Amino acid sequence: MQHQPSAPAAQDLPAAALSTGAVARHLGVSPTTLRSWERRYGIGPDLREDGRHRRWTPADVARLELMCRLTARGVPPAEAARAARATATADSRAASGAADRRAGAAPGGPRSLPLGDVRPECRGLARAAVRLDAPAVEDLLDATLGELGPVTAWEEVIMPTLHAVGRKWASAGERYVEVEHLLSWHVSSALRRIRPAPEAARSPVPPVLLACAPGEQHSLPIEALAAALGERGLPVRMFGAALPADALHDAVRRTGPRAVVLWAQSRATADRALARSVAGIEWGLRGARGHSAVLIAGPGWGGGAPERTERLFGLRSGVEVIAGLAAGASPATGAGPAGPAACGS
Repeated sequence: MQHQPSAPAAQDLPAAALSTGAVARHLGVSPTTLRSWERRYGIGPDLREDGRHRRWTPADVARLELMCRLTARGVPPAEAARAARATATADSRAASGAADRRAGAAPGGPRSLPLGDVRPECRGLARAAVRLDAPAVEDLLDATLGELGPVTAWEEVIMPTLHAVGRKWASAGERYVEVEHLLSWHVSSALRRIRPAPEAARSPVPPVLLACAPGEQHSLPIEALAAALGERGLPVRMFGAALPADALHDAVRRTGPRAVVLWAQSRATADRALARSVAGIEWGLRGARGHSAVLIAGPGWGGGAPERTERLFGLRSGVEVIAGLAAGASPATGAGPAGPAACGS
């Protein structure tokens, strides 16, 4: 264990000094892991507030980032910690770049994901996923969803990470399939752990029915939609992936939903005739028949919406459209695009 310098006064700490929790989210590790690294390998923060609170400076974080890159390449943690400490200089960025060049790798390491300009939580989640660190992925997802809510977490953290994994997989053959599968499974699990607002169970409003088109297996975007609607207190019936056409028709007649959201990731599964037939279903007692608003979502639908349906664009705007329908607004059938991606696709 390295000797820790005297604790500076709280007002003397650099403005950029971060808490252990914030650094853990940035790196994609658990706070317990950071404390273990400090205890075992002496790679702790140089500063502490009054008392025992750890505060991590940019130089501290640079050392940890280097250690994470080295361990992701298979370097034992003790050796990675020694290398990270050895490269610490006043210019932490230069030190980290030099270590990468000595390792014969591009900055970020050969296994890093092409994320671009994203939130720190996104980088932390990506690092944990590439390491196949399932406990860290789970903790980071729960913390991000709890702090940001399902809509912002999906748009600014989860979706960019999923897209980066997909791009890496496309450029590296089959090597990153395991990363995508692990991340997708944990995203789905984390979304389902979000408890709907209590009013969702008591709501007199007809439910919203969510389903993937027949043959469509990619259900994460409508799982995010289900979580976001539940948070708003709107009742949802989720049918998940690849719901057969006959089952979809029966579900609409039995539940009398205010709206039906039909997701299609690919053009091969976007069944426009099915969407039109669902829009034509009437349900309820004779003399008091009703019908559901049909909302299509996902990149598979391509151009304009089928007759008597409306296209959703983006998770955030999709939630607002559905909330408006629940409040009694009429769907703007045939409305044009409101954003670049359909329901967070």
